[in-house]
Amino acid sequence: MVDVSDKAATERLAVAEGRVIMEKATLDLIVSGNAKKGDVLGTARIAGIMAAKRTSELIPLCHPLALSKVTVDIEPDTKLPGCIVRASVKVTGPTGVEMEALTAVSVACLTIYDMIKAVERGVRIEGIHLIEKLGGKSGHYRA
Repeated sequence: MVDVSDKAATERLAVAEGRVIMEKATLDLIVSGNAKKGDVLGTARIAGIMAAKRTSELIPLCHPLALSKVTVDIEPDTKLPGCIVRASVKVTGPTGVEMEALTAVSVACLTIYDMIKAVERGVRIEGIHLIEKLGGKSGHYRA
């Protein structure tokens, strides 16, 4: 693990995004709340938040962090059709939270897939990427 003990504890923020692409009928099932496994969007939101908090257990050499805020927003989009998943993670500490934001998005997307795979096998998870990073030595990054 990288030694971050000499780094100043600053406020850091990371935002990541991904997409879950599916048929319109599958999206309609999610939006209506009639998926067989239950509330797809609510469950995926909680799964993403839980994943952000456990990133250091999943990604080797990732520092365990006391996160101060995690939000996971999932927006159904009929144009895709599918869902846009966005996570925002905040911490005050010596290292950034990009991995936590990316992990939150990844697990939220996987949860959506898991909850609808019986309805549609061809669901795709695409475009998981960092959108923005604030704080630390490298400053502000925006994709």
